Amino acid sequence: MPETPVITVDIVSDVVCPWCIIGYKKLEKAMHEFEGRAQFELAWHAFELNPNMPPEGQDVNEHLAQKYGTTPEQSKANRQRLKDAGAGLDFDFNYHDNMRMVNTFDAHRLLHWAGETGKQTALKLALFKAHFTDGKDVSDHEILVEVAGSVGLNENRARSLLADNLYAEDVRAVEEQWQDRFITGVPAIIFNKKFMVPGAQEPETFANIIEQKLLKEAA
Repeated sequence: MPETPVITVDIVSDVVCPWCIIGYKKLEKAMHEFEGRAQFELAWHAFELNPNMPPEGQDVNEHLAQKYGTTPEQSKANRQRLKDAGAGLDFDFNYHDNMRMVNTFDAHRLLHWAGETGKQTALKLALFKAHFTDGKDVSDHEILVEVAGSVGLNENRARSLLADNLYAEDVRAVEEQWQDRFITGVPAIIFNKKFMVPGAQEPETFANIIEQKLLKEAA
């Protein structure tokens, strides 16, 4: 009996990017279609939407207006669009008036460590939920420790690595690696290290790539 092919999936994303969790949820739907036919090995890679965001963060409405020229009406419409998309994918976006855009570098350091423990995807999804659903500050070290503990990671180790600035150089190197490959927006999803799919595509698009390119290649 032939072995089930293993498909690697590298996902470049940020934890405060709404389209990153939407893209993952759509990818997840596609992957479920191949149960028993393919195995998927996921790895998450750091990308900061706002690498120069100060520690205190910025009001999200002010941030969107400053960065994209978005009006309050456009922001409201965009949030509703995201809420509707999330509802169809079993993910809750709970936007509120006092929401802030925060610095995510420390979250990425924690995720880098989680990649060594087998709990990276669990932590990534928990961070998405913490930010978008629970309205928590994912730049706050105590929040990050709490989220790490919620997925079974050692809280003392998480607190220590955050305090000691561990993995900072590793995360910077990862960010530079993807910048060198001309990835300037997220999510970016790379299958088998060579087929890059930008954005939150529909499940059918991901399924077609898996079927037509990856499984045929493995046959």
